[in-house]
Order: sequence, then structure tokens, then C-alpha cells
Amino acid sequence: MIHKVKLQSEHLHGSFNHEYKPILTVHSGDSIQLTTPDIQWGYSTSKGEAKTFFTSREQEAKPAHPIVGPFEVADAKAGMVLEIRVNELVPGWYGENWAGGVQNWQNEKLDLIKSERIQVNWELNPLTMTGTCKLGEQTFHVGLQPFMGLMGVAPAEPGLHTTPPPRYCGGNIDCKELVRGSSLFLPIAVDGGLFSIGDGHALQGDGEVSGTAIECPMDFVDITLILHKEKSLQMPRANTPSGWITFGFNEDLNEATATALSEMVELIQQFHNVSKVEATALASVAVDLRITQIVNGAKGVHAILPHGSIR
Repeated sequence: MIHKVKLQSEHLHGSFNHEYKPILTVHSGDSIQLTTPDIQWGYSTSKGEAKTFFTSREQEAKPAHPIVGPFEVADAKAGMVLEIRVNELVPGWYGENWAGGVQNWQNEKLDLIKSERIQVNWELNPLTMTGTCKLGEQTFHVGLQPFMGLMGVAPAEPGLHTTPPPRYCGGNIDCKELVRGSSLFLPIAVDGGLFSIGDGHALQGDGEVSGTAIECPMDFVDITLILHKEKSLQMPRANTPSGWITFGFNEDLNEATATALSEMVELIQQFHNVSKVEATALASVAVDLRITQIVNGAKGVHAILPHGSIR
């Protein structure tokens, strides 16, 4: 079954809380089609149209990312796994990113702390998947690789949880590999799952070093939610066009790296029926460790096992 969800404030929230009421109940194998606003809670359908701004239905004091949901998955129980299959992503016609000023990781070697903060305005072409901006008198062009920065289920811990840091149950992962054709697998922490999605990115480099990607609305998002009752996970993992991916999140980059690697070694053990030390040897020659982002409080690292790299 395909569910079409309208972009409106009643469908948006800016935090996680497992007590939030779902906006829709879906069944395993159902698809959801929706539109998401930009990072500033705005949306415009075309260049000549003014933005419409939305608000959070939960009325948080400081809502962060605008996310659509939560969606309840029928029969979902804590301990199961939810697969989010990304079928289609179409960015809107515009995007922005920011740089300069105080960065939360404060790398003084880049001399950003004392610099003026700038906003870069991008014009996006979803047909050619290209983006254009002007910096001073120069025009720059990039190829787009859209993905959703935030996909997560509600955490088991009570109370309100802000959206920026990624968690064991997903959220603001900001991994540029989660493009169309990817499947993200999340450990379900509470009955019903309570899945939410948002934070459209038209293009991002690993690390997201200025603090933002090309933040954009998504004109069209098509995902399928699949419940895996017999599987279990401790951390998110993904199967993407590039390969299998495992994740680590921690304020300490070394700890995040260790988690991503440990999860990958476990995955290789499952795939190839080898010991932990044997899987570690294989990982050392076939797996790439990459910095997902360093700007969301909990830093992210992802390990990639390219398809066909171990046979």
C-alpha cells in the first residue's frame, strides 16, 4: 500500500519522544510518499514563489530539525529491526549552506572561529541533478547526490530528545551514502517503532566540515518500511549502492571509530563464517573507515565494505 503524506505543521515535529502520537499507522511493506521542508522549516515549490513556513505540532521550546512523523509500524516490537528502503529522492529547486563563525569542534587551524559567518545560496536543478552558486564574482557548479540526513525511530529512554546527535536508533546520521537504492536498518527501541524522517541534503562531503550540507527541501521522497521480526541489531547498518555500511557515534571520534569497526567485523563474521580475528584481517584489507560528520555533538564514523570486495 502507498500512503501519501501532505506537508503540513500537523505532520511535523522537532525532537524525539516515544510518547509522541503517530500521524499514521503503516504495515510492513507499505510505502510512504512525502515532501519535506528545508532546515529552516520553510518550503517553496518554485523560484517565483515565496516560502511557506511551518511549525512543530509538539510545540517544543527549541525545535531543531523539522521531521515528518512519527509513523507507527503495525506489529513492530522493541528488539526487532526496521528497514527503510529509499526508493526515490527529488530535491527542491533551492538549497543553502553556511560556513564560518564559531564551529562546535573549533578547529583553530582553519581560522573559522574569528571569521564572518556566510550563507551560500544554491539553485538546484532536479532534472540534471546539478547545483549552482555564486561566491563573489565566481560561479560554481556541483553534481547532486541527494539523501535524507535524518531517519530514526524513537529512543527507549523517556522524555524529549533533541534531533542533532545521532543515536543507536538512528536519527541525524548525515551519511552521504544513503542515496536512492539504499536500505537503512534500525534497531527498534519501542513498540510501534515510531519512525520519523527529514533533513534533506542535496550534496554533502564526508565530515560535513562547515556544519551544513546543501540543506534543501525534498519535493518528493518515496520510502518503503519493512519489519524484520527475527533480526536484531545494536546499532544502525545499511546496504547501499556502494556497499554495506556500519556506524559508530560518540563524542570521542576514537570511540565512534571503534564502534563502527566492531560492527563491521561482526558483519564480516556473519557473511563469511570466520572468527573475529580472521574478520579483522579481512577488514584491514577491504574496509574503508570514513568520518561521517564531526558537527552534531556525537561524531559519526562509518565503515564501508564495498560490494564484491571479499568473495
